[in-house]
Amino acid sequence: MHLPQQDWSARLAVLAGATSDADSDGAHDINHLHRVWQSARILLDDYPDADALVVQAACYLHDLVNLPKNDPQRHLASRQAAQLARRHLQQLDFPSEKLDAVAHAIEAHSFSAGIVATTIEAQIVQDADRLDALGAVGLARMFYTAGRMGSQLAHAGDARAEHRALDDRRYALDHIACKLETLPATMQTGAGRRLAEQRMQWLRDFRSRFLSEWEGS
Repeated sequence: MHLPQQDWSARLAVLAGATSDADSDGAHDINHLHRVWQSARILLDDYPDADALVVQAACYLHDLVNLPKNDPQRHLASRQAAQLARRHLQQLDFPSEKLDAVAHAIEAHSFSAGIVATTIEAQIVQDADRLDALGAVGLARMFYTAGRMGSQLAHAGDARAEHRALDDRRYALDHIACKLETLPATMQTGAGRRLAEQRMQWLRDFRSRFLSEWEGS
């Protein structure tokens, strides 16, 4: 007999915690997984027909394989995570009829994978994961990741990138314009777009303040 969803909640969190490496990447630790699920719960309110268990499983297991942003194989990580999640869930006697849906949601969550989310569950997971890259927590994750990659905070003489190409591998601040500003337009759900734009405006305000202080104006 399959466990009811309230029991799966605890088991999925335990599985995610046991398979994540908190010392490896603090931007993709168990706290990130909790936040993604909390955001997904907000989005689920608009889609009562969506399978919440599929969404929950994908939220907690989407980063089972997490490669660094500068790893040339990063675009394959979500497919590898989906395969690993399927094996773990089968061992837990997760409902077999939901495995394909969970795997697709995990595959499609990744920005770098470029896989189209074709189900509402996958769209919710994708939106929820991208929301965690925006706002105050997203900003903290951005600078944390930049530090791990050895990036500088910003270009010394042209932080606004007015006379050079943006390069978010070398300059952390460039990541806002390179990627984060593009995220609201990629949101698949109405609630996701609203939340993303609110958080993106906060990042725009931060960038303006940062540039003012950086340039001494």
